[in-house]
Amino acid sequence: MNDFHVIIRPLVTEQGMHFANTRNAYSFEVHPKANKIQIRNAVERLYNVKVTDVRTANVRGKPRRRGRHFGRTRNWKKAVVVLHEDSHIDVF
Repeated sequence: MNDFHVIIRPLVTEQGMHFANTRNAYSFEVHPKANKIQIRNAVERLYNVKVTDVRTANVRGKPRRRGRHFGRTRNWKKAVVVLHEDSHIDVF
């Protein structure tokens, strides 16, 4: 799997910005079949940083309704990547 297919997009939220500033941890939406080693390698290659820890979570889709039709949002995978104390990502 290509590095650009592993990392789909960075997640920029209030909580994510707080973790980036205090814990040097950044969150990304990743490919659902990507494992922690692939995520670590992709972040290190794309952003030229040193990764110390990777945590992943599968986020289930929520039920939604539009008029009389019911559906669900899609399932997706989130990764929180903790960087070495000397590293920093400028995208956030």
